[in-house]
Amino acid sequence: MAEPVRLKPPLSEDDARSLEAGTRVLVSGTVFTARDAAHRRLIESIDRGEELPFDLEGQVIYYVGPTPASPGKPVGSAGPTTSSRVDRYTPQLLARGVRAVIGKGDRGPEVAAALKENGAVYLAAVGGAGALLAGRIASAEVIAWPELGTEAVYRFEVEDFPAIVVMDSRGGNLYESGRKLFRR
Repeated sequence: MAEPVRLKPPLSEDDARSLEAGTRVLVSGTVFTARDAAHRRLIESIDRGEELPFDLEGQVIYYVGPTPASPGKPVGSAGPTTSSRVDRYTPQLLARGVRAVIGKGDRGPEVAAALKENGAVYLAAVGGAGALLAGRIASAEVIAWPELGTEAVYRFEVEDFPAIVVMDSRGGNLYESGRKLFRR
């Protein structure tokens, strides 16, 4: 099995376009979080021409709502949320330079098209492993909309955060190819 590809955001379009569905990755550096409510606020801010809480260009967004931290830890459990919940917002964020998103579960055709058009990838993290994934988060800081609680936007500093490319910028989709493989 090939070694995982190491990613350090911000990512260039070439970085994202070089990744293929099925590639294991380890992300180290800054990752921003956003769930449903934060996505809605990001899009509303864009529509009103307001400044965003972080520059979208080259960024990685993790769909997570971390639980409260235990003493001495930056976050509690930090497992991925179901990505299709933000499908309606994702194409607009990819068009503004987001290069990778992390979540779980399949995505709709509009997201697949936007990944191809904008040179971005969809990464999956293992659902149900939130406590283990939290161990890869070195620091966490709320940077926007704290009133949203766990759905606030956080800036995470991650070290070797494990994920797999499930949808690439060439139309590769590990969910589809996996289903075909096991139907035989």
